Amino acid sequence: MIRARVGFTALAYAFVCALAVACSKAPAHQEPPVPVQVAAVTRISAPVTIESNGAVEPMQTVAIEAQVGGSLETVAFNEGDDVRAGQVLFKLDPRPFEAALRQAEAALARDEAQAQNAQRDADRYKALVEKDYVTKSQADQAQSAATAMQATVVSDKAAADNARLNLSYATIRAPISGRTGRLLVRRGNLVKANAEPLVVINQLHPIMVRFTVLQRDFPALQRRAARGSVPVRVLTPDSGRVAEAGTLAFLDNAVDSLTGTVTAKARFENQTGSLWPGEYVRVTVELDVQANIVAVPTRAVVAGQEGSYVFVVGSDKLAKLRPVSVGRAVGSGDMTTIDKGLEPGEEVVIDGQSRLTPNARVDVKAAPVPPGARSASSASSAQAGATP
Repeated sequence: MIRARVGFTALAYAFVCALAVACSKAPAHQEPPVPVQVAAVTRISAPVTIESNGAVEPMQTVAIEAQVGGSLETVAFNEGDDVRAGQVLFKLDPRPFEAALRQAEAALARDEAQAQNAQRDADRYKALVEKDYVTKSQADQAQSAATAMQATVVSDKAAADNARLNLSYATIRAPISGRTGRLLVRRGNLVKANAEPLVVINQLHPIMVRFTVLQRDFPALQRRAARGSVPVRVLTPDSGRVAEAGTLAFLDNAVDSLTGTVTAKARFENQTGSLWPGEYVRVTVELDVQANIVAVPTRAVVAGQEGSYVFVVGSDKLAKLRPVSVGRAVGSGDMTTIDKGLEPGEEVVIDGQSRLTPNARVDVKAAPVPPGARSASSASSAQAGATP
């Protein structure tokens, strides 16, 4: 009995020691999965483009000047108005010009009467010289007087036409359609002929965008222009893309040897008035479109010391580092083409790369819903729940 009790005690002691050793071992540490967002590798149609900075210019600019001097009597528009070609803009006091026209017309009528009388005298002398009633010298003098009066009549007609033209210049019309600028004179001012502009008109529809093309890109642009119209798009300073596309309208005939660039211009109809003279824009010229190009969101590409790479997430939820050969940014830069390293359908990490290490476990999170979309979704759900 005593021997059995001692054996049981030893066995119990051994079990307690084993249990103590087992409890003293720390559990294996496991890193929690890293929350990330992913996007699928896709195939897109990627345009081949040339990027440049440009400036908007009016199609035409006209500085309106008076062609005759006088007192400004009427201003028939407001500053900043859109005007049509032929529309009356200004009127000068017409009375001096009307008086000059009447004077010229009166002189013309007088000299026409004298010219007719001189021609009748010349005709009579011509008949009399044949009968030897007058000398040939007298007949020649009469004909010379008639010819001189005819020349005076021609001069008077020119003076009357000039007076009539000056009277028409007293009414100043818009030579082109466009938008007026700041008014430089006011009613009652004394205006001098061809002295200073009265107002400047810019034609805004259509409008031009001037930009430069690097010499290395110029041959490709020439080849594209030879195939037909070249699409051009612009981005305004506030990063707003102009919905309307323009077309290449002009290529300069020489390369600037100082800058190594060629000046080009694109024409935009500008029906919405999005483009304004003088503003700077970012110009994109489309040379070609490559179809079925592998692309990923630009946010997925990470620049490393040994080149660019992405993290690919498979079905095992592990982020695997994959070196890639990067092509070019597409469109506004949201997408980047991949020449080598990825296949369509694979998923790459677009947010959370800074916390990843190769083969790290990930927890794929859905992209956040914009507040506006979330509100609209909640409203739709509430409306659906209220529908009987």
